[in-house]
Amino acid sequence: MKAVQFLSGFALLALASLLASAYDPSPLQDICVAINDPKDVFVNGKFCKDPKLAKAEDFFLPGLDKPGNTANRLGFSVTNANVEQIPGLNTLGISAVRIDYAPYGQNPPHTHPRATEILVVLEGTLYVGFVTSNQLNNTLIAKVLNKGDVFVFPIGMIHFQFNIGKTNAVAFASLGSQFPGVITIADTVFGADPPINPDFLGKAFQLDPNVVKDLQKKFINGN
Repeated sequence: MKAVQFLSGFALLALASLLASAYDPSPLQDICVAINDPKDVFVNGKFCKDPKLAKAEDFFLPGLDKPGNTANRLGFSVTNANVEQIPGLNTLGISAVRIDYAPYGQNPPHTHPRATEILVVLEGTLYVGFVTSNQLNNTLIAKVLNKGDVFVFPIGMIHFQFNIGKTNAVAFASLGSQFPGVITIADTVFGADPPINPDFLGKAFQLDPNVVKDLQKKFINGN
């Protein structure tokens, strides 16, 4: 009798699950803290204008043909085409970037918390890859790409690109979020403000705390 009651209850629960559909929206910014006071309200994404007032400029961005400035310590530049530059991308779940690399320049290990990325090389030769999660033993999946090659970086995976050629390289990427965000691993860990305790980081990275302090000075000062 108990078995029959259990099966009946389970069947009702399964039926209810089929009839009900609910989900939380994907986050479109780093944090969105709940408040009770309606003043100074932020939304998860952007407010929408009256669709009748939309114009072509809301969906347009010029200039991605122009190289970015790669005169920096890493030798790369990212030109964004997300909802900050193209308001019409709001709610559409897609964005793009142009990435320029000086010879031996790199886009260092980073992750996009809200997006998968698909990258196509327009000029040059890049060594690219991503590292899987702990559950997959932190496996490196990497490949050398030439002009016309395409590579995908799954959402949330730490990934990188490195120009292994002697000439400039250019790539375009599309990302599955209107505002994918970026977390550059070294900048985040060693450039945090206020700094993370160097003794803690020393143990985490198996480094002398004095080495950590030196790294923190470099990243916090932007050197």
